[in-house]
Amino acid sequence: MAPPLSASSFLDALRDEGLVVVEVGDWQHHNRNHKGAWGPVHGVMIHHTVTSGSARTVAICRDGHTDLPGPLCHGVVTKDGRVHLVGYGRANHAGLGDDDVLQAVIAETALPTDNEANTDGNSRFYGFECENLGDGRDPWPAVQVEAIVRVGAALCRRHGWSARSVIRHLDWQPGKVDPRGPGLDWEDVEARIAKRLGQTPSPAPRPTPSRPVVDLSQLVAAARSNPKAKGQPVTYAGVRTVEAALVDEGLLAKTLSDGHYGTTTTTAYAAWQRRCGYSGAAADGIPGKTTLARLGAKHGFDVKE
Repeated sequence: MAPPLSASSFLDALRDEGLVVVEVGDWQHHNRNHKGAWGPVHGVMIHHTVTSGSARTVAICRDGHTDLPGPLCHGVVTKDGRVHLVGYGRANHAGLGDDDVLQAVIAETALPTDNEANTDGNSRFYGFECENLGDGRDPWPAVQVEAIVRVGAALCRRHGWSARSVIRHLDWQPGKVDPRGPGLDWEDVEARIAKRLGQTPSPAPRPTPSRPVVDLSQLVAAARSNPKAKGQPVTYAGVRTVEAALVDEGLLAKTLSDGHYGTTTTTAYAAWQRRCGYSGAAADGIPGKTTLARLGAKHGFDVKE
């Protein structure tokens, strides 16, 4: 039991454990605190997303949907092992769960079977959604499982908790089955967290996983073709990567992110160019090397000329 870490201490804890962290927009201030308490916290809860595709998964977890507004967690662990921070504070991830489970987490004892939904978990747990279809067949890459281990160890280390403070959604709320699938052995995860907590973390981060690459020349060609009609074929796959970044910047409506470098994307990119200090003809919405590189550095993609 403890007050939540500050957003900066939370970020430091993850990086100190050797995790590759991607900061998504103004994550430090994106929360549901107006709906209820955030803290004291007692543990870490792990979920699966029932989605595929890292960019789409991160966007859903950040924004939520009509029936369940975002953020839907604090961090998203994608299949490449990166942790994308999408919110901090109260998040819609845990819902109501079993008070007996909460007491066991606090006491760091074996968990009872969850058979009640009478206690607010959104105020009591850090939440991490992990990219997985959740069908029991979608595999968990080793690098993703290692990231889950490090996430759990990072927060337990900062709070002085044991590995018993890291639980699954299925341990908390009756009827839930997440996370599950081949490659994820929870007993092994718990053992590895406990082992890490008995060690001093390596100060050097793991090698950075491969990142999406946007080809500047192909992107410019897509921008100059400027397809206006919905339903036209996607002109270049990298358009979606750039549009996702513009959505995160608040410059493009998510509903208009469709893979076509049309008028709305041109307008949004022009706004990004102005944000970078350009004006007039230099802010025409056609990507340039400098502005694209700045967008990529902030949102996790590289630029090829």
